Amino acid sequence: MSSANLSVLVGKKTACLRIAGRANFASSPDFRAVLSGLSEKGYKHFVIDLTDCVLMDSTFLGVLAGFGMKLNPKGAPAELGIELLNATTRVSELLENLGAVHLFRLKNGAVEMPDDAKICEPASINPTHEQITRTSLEAHQTLMAMNPDNVARFKDVAQFLSEDLKSLEKSAE
Repeated sequence: MSSANLSVLVGKKTACLRIAGRANFASSPDFRAVLSGLSEKGYKHFVIDLTDCVLMDSTFLGVLAGFGMKLNPKGAPAELGIELLNATTRVSELLENLGAVHLFRLKNGAVEMPDDAKICEPASINPTHEQITRTSLEAHQTLMAMNPDNVARFKDVAQFLSEDLKSLEKSAE
């Protein structure tokens, strides 16, 4: 399954990530690495352009929600934080149904970046099967911790991923 193409544009205070294609488990480790790297550089305002995002799976959403919770520990979108731009109806409904919509500001329109913004090419970490599995497990654990209604939805997935991860770790020894 193909995964999302991530593009990054940075200004002095704002980072804009454009996600094109399928935002799924395969692209989640790279997405998390990009968000973490930008956060470590001091960025606190993120615009995530979803105009060309055709699908977002629960792993990708869990990574996004986890980052939203880290930026806004009180749970409401702050002045800084994450702005989701041009989310499809399907993605908006997914955010609502999983109890994550409160972490973001949803907007429609064009990306507004300052003139001094520059393109930043994110390097892929070329995740291993183990890294993808670990990211997926952590993302689903985040969704379950964030909203008790998600436990019934994801407990079997989390159990499977946990067992798969243990198996991968044993075979790596």
